[in-house]
Amino acid sequence: MNYDIALRTAPTSRLPEVDFGHLAFGKVFSDHMVEIDCIEGVWQNAQIKPYGPISIMPSNTALHYGQAIFEGMKATKHADGRALLFRPELHAERLNASATRLAMPALPPELFLAALHQLVDLDKAWIPPAEGSSLYIRPFMFSCDNSVGVRPASHYKFMIITSPVGPYYSTPVRLLAQTEYIRAAEGGVGEAKAAGNYAAAMLPSMLAQEQGYDQILWLDAKERQYVQEVGTMNIFFVIDGEVVTPTTAPGTILRGITRRTILEHLADQGRPAAERMVSVHELVEAHKAGLLQEAFGSGTAAVVSQVESITYDGYEMVLPPVTVDNVSARLKNYIEGVRSGRLADSNGYLVEAGSLAGAAMVA
Repeated sequence: MNYDIALRTAPTSRLPEVDFGHLAFGKVFSDHMVEIDCIEGVWQNAQIKPYGPISIMPSNTALHYGQAIFEGMKATKHADGRALLFRPELHAERLNASATRLAMPALPPELFLAALHQLVDLDKAWIPPAEGSSLYIRPFMFSCDNSVGVRPASHYKFMIITSPVGPYYSTPVRLLAQTEYIRAAEGGVGEAKAAGNYAAAMLPSMLAQEQGYDQILWLDAKERQYVQEVGTMNIFFVIDGEVVTPTTAPGTILRGITRRTILEHLADQGRPAAERMVSVHELVEAHKAGLLQEAFGSGTAAVVSQVESITYDGYEMVLPPVTVDNVSARLKNYIEGVRSGRLADSNGYLVEAGSLAGAAMVA
């Protein structure tokens, strides 16, 4: 299908003001953004326009009842200068899965991809050139009714903003296994990228940081023993040579696209990971036996973030130092190498920004 997306370009670019060598994550935003309305189930008013404020009323339902979802993805620069997107169709799919869970309308994937391609192609000069850096892309959707009645809205807005960023976690992190607060329960919204999930995580994360930890290792809501995620990332362990990650089957864990890529790559290498329930007690026993060799998070922002230690109920599991031969280091090298063009994209994960057929821009 051909989508007409109106274009209004910024009169001047703010790009000359940006120091690519010193980028704080999510603090600087590029010149343009996408804005599309869904009114009574019909997507309309698709446009790309200069990045800037939007107007909402105090009675906006997203402010009161949290009908708000988002995605996180990246564009990188190939060695030959092309702007590349990494598995964008999976982000369109996951956005709609989140929308379904929050009683929000599905965005046609073709419209998502058309707007994404055109925005990134327009602002591709904002992609930092260094490997490990990227243009972070934030698609999001929120309700726009002006009412304090509790019900699904009739008006929604979908937007995309982008931000040049450097590496996220550059050093291994210290984790605290959380036994008081929970991230998600079965039947809840844990596998959706709902804004409220992240709001609920802020207090326990802040308390952990006050104790000297970098992030939370989340446990299940019922028994407080089965590992779910780490901070805002999926989590992997290497136990006695086996790569293990918590199963997403209970619906409490985000189905990460980086996680999926890691699982596919490990399978391609003849080392498939085990997806199963992982108990924190299993980790303690493995550590005491000298069998807990690695732990690392995976996600769009950090790609792969190695873990230095995990503390549970006062017991600190210090992990061996990270080397270039670690599973986590090789995985990070693989994903970043594919994104930059340094390594071959044998699975066809990359798509050149602006290459999408069937999309039209109307100036």
